[in-house]
Amino acid sequence: MPSAASRRPSPIAWLIAPALLLFVLFFVLPFAIMAAMSFFSSNPIGNPHAVMTTRHYERFIVDSAGIFHDALWETLRIGLVTTVVSLLIGYPLAHWMARMQSRLGHALALMAVITPLLTGIVVRTFAWMTILQDKGVINTTLIAWGLIHKPLPLMYNEFGTVVALVHIYVPFMMLTLIGVIGRIDERLEQAARSLGAGRLRAFVEVTLPLSLPGILAGSLLVFALSISAYVTPSLMGGTAVLTLPMLIAQQVGTSFNPGFAGALGVVLLSVSLVIVIAYNRILARLAGEQGLA
Repeated sequence: MPSAASRRPSPIAWLIAPALLLFVLFFVLPFAIMAAMSFFSSNPIGNPHAVMTTRHYERFIVDSAGIFHDALWETLRIGLVTTVVSLLIGYPLAHWMARMQSRLGHALALMAVITPLLTGIVVRTFAWMTILQDKGVINTTLIAWGLIHKPLPLMYNEFGTVVALVHIYVPFMMLTLIGVIGRIDERLEQAARSLGAGRLRAFVEVTLPLSLPGILAGSLLVFALSISAYVTPSLMGGTAVLTLPMLIAQQVGTSFNPGFAGALGVVLLSVSLVIVIAYNRILARLAGEQGLA
């Protein structure tokens, strides 16, 4: 018969419990409500005659006008492009910061990365609007210098949306990579160079594979934030950009159709999970570490 001490939760269980509770409250429960709503003809709380149906998913699958499929593809495309560009910008900067010898310099650089996070996303998006709009800083300067005769289309399109999203989410990529690259022993790269490898080859064959967990975590974080963004695509994309989060907000706020909004949310989350799992497995295969999978 187990003793009272053996039945007592372990210290690790007490440490995990708050995080598990938050995960259930802020992810599992909202998703379960959203998924349940997607199978009702209307809101079952306000309408006792609501019945279970699959018509919301059928509406998305049939999509005779192609609006929902285009919105899904545009959402994923913006998320992928934002992630790739953020990685290309964030990795060299994170590597430079992780290898910085000066503590003061590292602290100042880290402050420069974190400071934008203290400003709201709406403020940063409006800042980009003043820069990229037709009468913004870039177009006004180029016209004044005589380099162009009419404003360049920098805003109200996918380009402007990606630029603003990259600026907003690069710090997340960098902060993830700095921690991983900083833990890589520099002597490994020095040993490779002492054996005849050039600087580039030592980086490609030593540092880059060891930093794959950081690339994986940063990419997934930026991708998840990008495909769920609503404010920035709405302001920077105008009517030319239509993403699934914008459609979901439209269904809830304008069409008063929470069932279809829930179905769109389930579809977006399902497709995102498939991409995340595939990306995870590809990187794990490249790294040769089954622990990543």
